[in-house]
Amino acid sequence: MVTWIWRFEKADGTEAEPAVEPEEFTTQGDAESWLGEHWRDLLEGGAEQVRLFEDETEIYGPMSLRAEDVEA
Repeated sequence: MVTWIWRFEKADGTEAEPAVEPEEFTTQGDAESWLGEHWRDLLEGGAEQVRLFEDETEIYGPMSLRAEDVEA
């Protein structure tokens, strides 16, 4: 079974402990929806960016959690 997981990082790329404990997701959409619901709490808890993995394969990242870093 494929699992989708988030890696939470500080701005320098070191791993950060998430303020909200994530689950292991069975679809990419579920993982992204969860992040959409919790990104503010994660940012306030010290995570600056995230990476999404499908099992051991990095799908994308780093992606900033700061709204001002998102291109319009």
